[in-house]
Amino acid sequence: MTTNQKTMTTQEVANRLVELCRNGKVLEAQEELFADDVTSHEPAHAPAPPAIGREAALAKGKHFASMIEERHGGSFSDPIVGGNYFSIVCKLDATMKGQGRMQLDEICVFGVRDGKVISEQFFY
Repeated sequence: MTTNQKTMTTQEVANRLVELCRNGKVLEAQEELFADDVTSHEPAHAPAPPAIGREAALAKGKHFASMIEERHGGSFSDPIVGGNYFSIVCKLDATMKGQGRMQLDEICVFGVRDGKVISEQFFY
């Protein structure tokens, strides 16, 4: 970052993430907004272990995207920001490979530091 660029606020990071996701650019959002030391956590009942670090989190996102056979619809809510955190509701109607059509409905909570996402946690 040059001295002329200012660090994005949590609200700006949240708005940018939602904008990209609503335009079908979830992986691009991760590439643009994730910090090198980001962590990604699923609920305890999920089979996926935590992803630690940018490359692991990006690989996790790409793996999930590869499991989608057909996307039928979905949405991303406006973000709710509190301090260095924001949350969104993510809904996905998709046919998953080998699992059939599913309705996914989750709350996603993100932590932000220095204009980058440092943590994401999913509740479903």
